Amino acid sequence: MFDPQSADNYDRWFATSEGRFALEQEKRLIQHLVSGWPRRRQSLLEIGCGTGIFLEMFWEYGFDIYGLDSSPDMLQKAREKLGNKADLHLGNAECLPFEDNEFDFVAMITVLEFCKDQRQVLAEAGRVARKGLLICFLNKNSLYHISHKLLRLRQRDKLLVRARWHSYREIKALVHETLGNKNTYARSVLVGTKILWKDRHILRTLNRMLWPPVLGAFTGLRVDLIDRKPLKTPIPAPVKSEIKAG
Repeated sequence: MFDPQSADNYDRWFATSEGRFALEQEKRLIQHLVSGWPRRRQSLLEIGCGTGIFLEMFWEYGFDIYGLDSSPDMLQKAREKLGNKADLHLGNAECLPFEDNEFDFVAMITVLEFCKDQRQVLAEAGRVARKGLLICFLNKNSLYHISHKLLRLRQRDKLLVRARWHSYREIKALVHETLGNKNTYARSVLVGTKILWKDRHILRTLNRMLWPPVLGAFTGLRVDLIDRKPLKTPIPAPVKSEIKAG
C-alpha cells in the first residue's frame, strides 16, 4: 500500500497550508493527551511511524523514541529526518518483534485505519506497553469525513479512500474488548471541513480548540494501563536540543 510515491505524498501534504495547520492542531492535541505522562528516561514506541513526523515530535517532548513501520520507503525518510535520535524497525504491527512490556508507552497515529486485524494490532500494542497507549484516529462522524463522502475524494487522496474510518464509540469499544476496562481520556480537533484549515480563515479558532472526541476530524484517545493518577497540573513538555561538537 505504501510505495515511494505514498511516502512523498505524505510529507508533501504536511507542506501545504492546510496540512501545516492540521499538523499544528494534531500536535497540540497529542501534547494535551500525554501531558500527564512522565518523559525523562521513558521509552515510547510509535507503531506505524511513517516518515517520522510525529516521532520527531515525541523526541522533542523528551521521550526516548522507537519506531516501527511496514514500509521500507517510509522508514528511509524517517531515518533521513531523525538520524540517530530514534531506533527504527521494519516490521508488522500485528506481530511486533518486541518483548512483553518492553516500552513504557506506545503510540499509534492513524494506524488502525490501514490494518486488517485491528484487534490483533491493539492487543500487540497493549502487550509491549507497560504504562499507557495513545491512539489517534480519523473520525468517520466528523464534517471532514462527511464532506469527503459527498464531494468524492480526488485521485491524490486515494489512500484515504481505502482507509477504514472509525467513530469514537467504535474505538472505545475495541479498546474495552481487547484490553479490558482501562481508564481512558479523549479529545478531538479540526471540527470543520478542510477548507477551514487555514490560519487566515475567519473560523480558524474553531479548528484550534479541543473538542469532545465525537466532533473533530482527528481524535486522540489515551489509555492508562496502570492505576496511576495523572498530574493535576500538567508539566509542559521539555524540548530536546542537539549538542553540537566544537
